[in-house]
Amino acid sequence: MWVDIAIAALLLAGVYCFLEIVGWRSRMLTRKTDRRAEDLYDRYAGSPRSQRKYARQHGGEWTDDAGGRSPSMR
Repeated sequence: MWVDIAIAALLLAGVYCFLEIVGWRSRMLTRKTDRRAEDLYDRYAGSPRSQRKYARQHGGEWTDDAGGRSPSMR
């Protein structure tokens, strides 16, 4: 009888811990942030040559932005 109660308690504790971890992870993924796509773009931008080529192919104009940021298509 005590073994059944202990197994049930462990099962309930496991379910509770799982739900807490899932809730924490959900809160981490949906929290407010000050990072924007524009801020992250520099890390993933292609070379200036490939950006110019992409801009030409898509009818845009490639320019150098002030402030040391990488060029963007307008």
